[in-house]
Amino acid sequence: QVQLVESGGGLVQAGGSLRLSCAPSEIIIFSIRHMGWYRRAPGKQRELVAAITNGGITNYADSVKGRFTISRDNAENTLYLQMKNLKPDDTAVYYCNADLTGRSRGIMIAGDFWGQGTQVTVSS
Repeated sequence: QVQLVESGGGLVQAGGSLRLSCAPSEIIIFSIRHMGWYRRAPGKQRELVAAITNGGITNYADSVKGRFTISRDNAENTLYLQMKNLKPDDTAVYYCNADLTGRSRGIMIAGDFWGQGTQVTVSS
């Protein structure tokens, strides 16, 4: 099964920081077009938090501009989300997404893939 594996979530007080990471598991990557972080808060729909193209162009939700920074290590095919000045409204499950082409267990794969999610909880 093709997987993107997230890590770095946890419980933090308001004003604190966390850094999320996402990397492909059991995938030989040929190319990644764009990657992004999404989140789903309790009772709400999943929303885009931040995205980055393979050329490094970034896009952020208005609610996180100036506080979150998305970056990627193209050599390691790893995606990061540095979150600062966290607020209780940032509490959600955060998901990694990647539009990629590669090979997993001998099978060619292409398209949009998601991680299982990592919980971020910000206490007031």
